[in-house]
Amino acid sequence: MRIPDGILEEYLDILRLSGVTEGHIKEVYRALKRYQKYILFRFDKGKSIQYFKKLQKESSIAYYKKQMYQIKKFLKYLKCDWVEKIKLPKNPSYSPKRISKEDINKTIEYFKDNPHFLQIKALILLGASSGLRAEEIYQLKQEDISLKIQKVIVNHNPTANQSTKTGKSRISFFNKEAMTSIQEYIGNGYSYSKLFPQTTLTRLFNSAPIRVKHLRKYFSQEWDRRGGPTSIKKLLMGHSLKGDVDLMHYNCQSEEDLKQVYDRVMLKHTLKC
Repeated sequence: MRIPDGILEEYLDILRLSGVTEGHIKEVYRALKRYQKYILFRFDKGKSIQYFKKLQKESSIAYYKKQMYQIKKFLKYLKCDWVEKIKLPKNPSYSPKRISKEDINKTIEYFKDNPHFLQIKALILLGASSGLRAEEIYQLKQEDISLKIQKVIVNHNPTANQSTKTGKSRISFFNKEAMTSIQEYIGNGYSYSKLFPQTTLTRLFNSAPIRVKHLRKYFSQEWDRRGGPTSIKKLLMGHSLKGDVDLMHYNCQSEEDLKQVYDRVMLKHTLKC
């Protein structure tokens, strides 16, 4: 049976109602388009399984699971009962990569002759001292940054194409080193709707010593190396609080509380750039 015309667009419109960003919609669209093209736009269990096997063989476990999650949701929407029998593999054992000050400085040095250097350095120092996810950094607008109090607002506002993993807005902070670098970048003038446009920067970091996502790892590891409380780190980094009884029911901190703890742990931290 042929997949009805317009069904993918209908599905994406319904997905939009859940409050996801257009960036997420585009990812889902690409995943489902590749699947539909392979099965020639016809419901075919055998052909679908061939595609799933091909995807699994050619992809990492993480990528395979991410793609299959979206395909399974789409097929469930189309009432394909057989897809329920497909179980996804467990995640492989994982050892986090240690990120040091030397790694951060090597990355800054790597970009020193790049015409986008001021922007890249501001991104690196902001990410390393705030703990934001890469996707959250790419979504930042200038009004989300308060240089005076060194605060960054991480908005969950899908209508403005800003989202967080937990579906909640939060705040974090950055150190003086990042503040100086951001001031220099903004003061030099830029013509972007976002401070750190994803397409350009993802390409630039492809061959760098570390990726943008590693800046968050560095913040987490450096916070612990400095003896910062894990509960505050979770709040600043936007971790899911499910299963953490203390943070869900007892530990309520004001912005001023968070700022005091951050300053005690990280304000004097520098990368000596």
